[in-house]
Amino acid sequence: MKNKLLIGILFCSTLLACRNNDNERFVFFLHNRFLEEHKLNELHPQFGRTYYNEIIAEFKKAGFKVISEKRSGNVNAREYAIGIVTQIDSLIKNGTESRKITVVGTSKGGYIAQYVSTLANNKDLNFVFIASFRNSDIENIPEINFCGNILTIYEKSDPFGVSSLERKEISNCEIVYFKEIELNTGMGHGFLFRPLKEWIEPTIKWANGNYNME
Repeated sequence: MKNKLLIGILFCSTLLACRNNDNERFVFFLHNRFLEEHKLNELHPQFGRTYYNEIIAEFKKAGFKVISEKRSGNVNAREYAIGIVTQIDSLIKNGTESRKITVVGTSKGGYIAQYVSTLANNKDLNFVFIASFRNSDIENIPEINFCGNILTIYEKSDPFGVSSLERKEISNCEIVYFKEIELNTGMGHGFLFRPLKEWIEPTIKWANGNYNME
């Protein structure tokens, strides 16, 4: 994998520049597979376009420093996650507290985020896994080990809309905060293509350290 990840930071020219304010919080946003394999404005035959820039804008508007890039090609989730972990380690080394870093992933991006959780093995990092779990994952991806403060969001009408509680239970890292939110938008997997308040708002709360959402 190229070193693009180490410098591909939106809204922030360098990692050191990101930490001018000790109170700043960071969001790594990892988008879905469709956008990885198509141009930014291409339309999904069922769900329309992915509102990537608009999603990032919501996080930025909420006050976060956003680290993201539009992936190209069919990247290997684990290999890509290694680059994210490297960036996280750099932020921590330069003074950012782990609890102020949140990794948010939708669909395939959620699987990449799960690998980040596994490889970083840091119980103080925050994660939001969105529409990225099926029961078969326990058998098919046995190496995933949840670690960190974890929020999962899934849609009842989505094939990926199931609880990942079993994964949490078999993971051997201490998980202090864990919450699941089941949505009922009727939009299937398409709910994550848009910055819907149903998933954006709880994600922002989680990234701000509000772990006791009702």
